[in-house]
Amino acid sequence: MLDWEPLGVILNEGQREELVRQALVALHLYERDRHYLVKEEKIQIIDEYTGRLMADRSWERGLHQLIEVKEGCAITPRKETQARISYQRFFRRYFGPAGMTGTAREVSRELWSVYRLKVVPIPTHRPMQRRYLSDRVYGTHEKKWEGVLDAITREHKKGRPVLVGTRSVDASEHLSGMLTTAHLAHRVLNARQDQEEAEIIAEAGEKARITVATNMAGRGTDIQLGEAVAGMGGLHVIATERHEAGRIDRQLFGRCGRQGDPGSCEAIVSFEDELVQMHLWSFLRRPSVALLTSSPGRLRRRIVGILFRRAQRRAERQHYRALFQLLKYDDQLNRTMAFSGRPE
Repeated sequence: MLDWEPLGVILNEGQREELVRQALVALHLYERDRHYLVKEEKIQIIDEYTGRLMADRSWERGLHQLIEVKEGCAITPRKETQARISYQRFFRRYFGPAGMTGTAREVSRELWSVYRLKVVPIPTHRPMQRRYLSDRVYGTHEKKWEGVLDAITREHKKGRPVLVGTRSVDASEHLSGMLTTAHLAHRVLNARQDQEEAEIIAEAGEKARITVATNMAGRGTDIQLGEAVAGMGGLHVIATERHEAGRIDRQLFGRCGRQGDPGSCEAIVSFEDELVQMHLWSFLRRPSVALLTSSPGRLRRRIVGILFRRAQRRAERQHYRALFQLLKYDDQLNRTMAFSGRPE
């Protein structure tokens, strides 16, 4: 147990309750190799959206120190926040914000409400040859990973390179263990191998190459196809879990079929995935829904696809509401701090 008194910290009753609450959060809600990595005997935060380590960042209000206690690391000094500003408020300080991205469609509403920026679609320079395969949905995690292994083996036998996207370091290493057992050579790209990222990506499009990666390989990466790979169908991308934001899925799928190259992508998911558990679990327990999701053939695929899209939309609405509340707070703060009589 963490004893604050030797550190010269005297806690009142309310502070003790807050500390206990933070300790429970650290113990039960923050997972190793998913939310953080223990590297060089230090706790390093993993960015949920990019899969990269967030250097020199730490959680506030004692949470970081409690996780250090949980993992048996040396306790670092607690940092105090002197000032803060949201990303939205910071970027609104610029006179002419603009940008370019392949996944602006999903956040067009946010871009307009926050920055008053319209999204203008630009057609691809070469015709798109990417093929989207139907989602494959399993009842459990175990069956899902078996399905992922089967899909990798199928494409590997054709000589095609395969890129498999996972949501966490732990999931990437679990799949790596399965591939090793199946005697399939592969490379893993996650926060542990961040120094080797360029080398791994450079080889990911080679013939019969298998690459298992977190979101690190899903943002702005152009994977070049090896010799004769285009004739085999190009790069095949597999998503092992749907994200709460649909644009992150599209970022992963966008690793294949670039610059007019052929390619294909598919999602292999399960009803035990976090997205479903968090946003659809109570809905799926209804007998009528359970009967529909167990229906055979095309009807089941359509129903399941609708359910997963519904879960994503629900998650995106929650995030948008949180953003809207943050913007309201920013505007209120802006009015309060405008001593000159004119907002910034």
